[in-house]
Amino acid sequence: MSDEPLPAVPVSQEARQWAMFCHFAAFFGLVFPFGNLIGPLIVWQLKKDLAPFVDAQGKEALNFQITVTLAILASFLLLLVVIGFLLLWAVPLIALVLTIIAGIKANEGQDYRYPFCWGLVK
Repeated sequence: MSDEPLPAVPVSQEARQWAMFCHFAAFFGLVFPFGNLIGPLIVWQLKKDLAPFVDAQGKEALNFQITVTLAILASFLLLLVVIGFLLLWAVPLIALVLTIIAGIKANEGQDYRYPFCWGLVK
């Protein structure tokens, strides 16, 4: 057995686009309460059978948004010990940057994995 990586399977433009939408659907959270969870969930459920790449990126986007939501809820609890004020600014800013990076990588056909992501949806 060689240690050479397997060649990447080409991902169709449509699959890359829907994978990107799975990540960017989190921006519904800017309009609707918990839209950051609902948006990726809806896009993933509608398009997960299109390609394995869309399924994987949809799960990744949903898992990350669940992690972000839990981190924000924990930040509200930590307001009692002051650190929550810093976290309420840092968590959404980091989530914004990572979501944009993930959407761009997905559109390029790269399998993006978020750092600090709790994998609840398998």
